[in-house]
Amino acid sequence: MDIIRLILSILLPPVGVFLQVGFGLHFWLNILLTLCGYIPGIIHAVWIIARR
Repeated sequence: MDIIRLILSILLPPVGVFLQVGFGLHFWLNILLTLCGYIPGIIHAVWIIARR
């Protein structure tokens, strides 16, 4: 399941974070980072998935 989350994190970072943690602080932070720049959103999403 982590492979699917990682692929989704590269394509749509907030979706990967949502599947990992749900609607929480990290989800909203990832949306903000993705809006500021696509690369920071990807980095944050991969970090969240790899950490848990």
